[in-house]
Amino acid sequence: MFELWIALKDIPAEGREFHFTDQSLWTGPMRELGLPVKPGKDFEASMFITPQDDGFLVSGSFSGSVMAACGRCAEEFEIPLSGEFDSFEEPRSKDDDPLDECRIRRAKGVLDLDASGYLWEQFMLALPESPLCAEDCKGLCPKCGVNRNQETCGCVQDTGDPRLAVLRNLKIQ
Repeated sequence: MFELWIALKDIPAEGREFHFTDQSLWTGPMRELGLPVKPGKDFEASMFITPQDDGFLVSGSFSGSVMAACGRCAEEFEIPLSGEFDSFEEPRSKDDDPLDECRIRRAKGVLDLDASGYLWEQFMLALPESPLCAEDCKGLCPKCGVNRNQETCGCVQDTGDPRLAVLRNLKIQ
């Protein structure tokens, strides 16, 4: 996975802003993890890191888009993604569980922040679980496979079990 570590010792007390436009930060993990999306509009991210007494305040935003298949009609469409983040990150203490994910590491006595991992997490949180091209997408016909958004099919729709017909008009208040 693409790694981008920021040395935290060089950040002044008033904080420092970082801008990320390298697309491999996003496309590398997409490809590596086999996500069912392709890059759309280029991603951009900004991150502002402010040192605190016992950690670092990390805030910023990202935006871009991906191309994905609709969960109903299977047509490819563009999904705009964006997000804002604001969190407090602190170095792992000796008492912490080593399996817990920590975004700050100590390498050769210097603290580093995993910027790529942080931004990738924000990307995954913004990605919809089941993308839809439109809220009213009609999807595919389960019998003939026609895209119901583009044409109508002559298939007879199953109305369900006739023994349960009386329950179709039941309204629960």
